[in-house]
Amino acid sequence: MIKKISLTVSLCFLSLIAVAQTETSTDNSLEGQFTDVIDGSNNFQEYKVIKKFKINQLQKNVLDSVAALEKQITTANAEIEKQQTEISSLTETLKTTEEDLTTSKEKEDGIEILGMLTQKATYNTIMWSLILILLAILAFLFYKYKNSHAVTKAANLKLAETEEEFDAHRAKTLEREQQLRRKLQDEINKNK
Repeated sequence: MIKKISLTVSLCFLSLIAVAQTETSTDNSLEGQFTDVIDGSNNFQEYKVIKKFKINQLQKNVLDSVAALEKQITTANAEIEKQQTEISSLTETLKTTEEDLTTSKEKEDGIEILGMLTQKATYNTIMWSLILILLAILAFLFYKYKNSHAVTKAANLKLAETEEEFDAHRAKTLEREQQLRRKLQDEINKNK
């Protein structure tokens, strides 16, 4: 009796394992479900006879799959639109940033003179030209000053010589006048 019970339990256990394997081997994809329905249907002449509950279940599964795919498509389209909006925003930001960068580079490479932006090379050329012109004017003015100073010094020297000669001449003239006065006085004194 124990052998019969153990044999019966063993057979039940084996049948459960077989059923479990067939249930795990079923394919839940739409293609697998169509294959199961077709394989599980009966043949009548040239036609396949499908059980209503199986075709209804397949229809429900197909509609669920289609609805899920439509939902995925809608979600994907929304994500695409969001990404396109983000791409447009980033493109605008990039364009603005590039314009700002170009402006910054121009400002970095240039210097404003009287409200006009000029390049550093042009600025340097203008500034060195002005410095050289000012140095040339300074050298010319220094030359003129030196020349005028030399002329003034020579004129002062001649003036001093002339004043000495004039003083000497005045002294001689004064001495002569005094001699003439003395002679005149002597003559007046003699004639009296």
